[in-house]
Amino acid sequence: MIGILVQVFISFLLLYFFDQGKLEVLGIYPSKKRMGNAFVILLVSMIACSLGFILRIVFAKETWGINTLFSFKLLIDGIWWNIKSVLFEELIFRGVLLFLMIKWIGKYYALLISSIAFGVYHWFSFEILGNYTMMLQVFLLTGVVGFLYAWGFVKSQSIYPAIAMHFGWNFTQDFLFSSGPIGKGLWVQLLPSPQITVGYFVYFLIVFAPILLFLLINATLLHLFNKKVH
Repeated sequence: MIGILVQVFISFLLLYFFDQGKLEVLGIYPSKKRMGNAFVILLVSMIACSLGFILRIVFAKETWGINTLFSFKLLIDGIWWNIKSVLFEELIFRGVLLFLMIKWIGKYYALLISSIAFGVYHWFSFEILGNYTMMLQVFLLTGVVGFLYAWGFVKSQSIYPAIAMHFGWNFTQDFLFSSGPIGKGLWVQLLPSPQITVGYFVYFLIVFAPILLFLLINATLLHLFNKKVH
């Protein structure tokens, strides 16, 4: 949490010295429209991420059950961990730096730089340096997702859509389905895992359908929610 407070303070200083602006340039005032749109985007992101696990249950015959150690405290810890993680990344990649780059070099170059930086960042956060196949896959995936997050900031003139998309996916994957770095959350896969062979179509459906729906539906929502924003 201290790190996030430091980020906010640095953001304030950057705006003060380079733009004479206030943090409201990030669209942080919680208006009814902003929060309502963000809530819809949050739900869509959670559903899209959940789809991947549902498809694994249907086609790969995986079995999932409630974590026997689940508690209210575990839920609060999972929410708080993901809030801190998402805010840390959003303040870096979709915060004041993106706002200033848009003013200095235009939105298209700013979007490109932001998405590339987001992709490279995940080489380090995922600890995959040297594994060139994984580096390429992660760069392409997180780069495209990062572009959508940054585009959400441009379209809405607010950081909330990016936070909603980011938190919705991460919380669902990391905590609800216990597939992240924080250990067991709500649902856990029951062992032993079934040994099932699926065709290429089903494999690509399981792997890519959730993220494609996430990208397409959220991009559509951002367009519909912000038709009058230029």
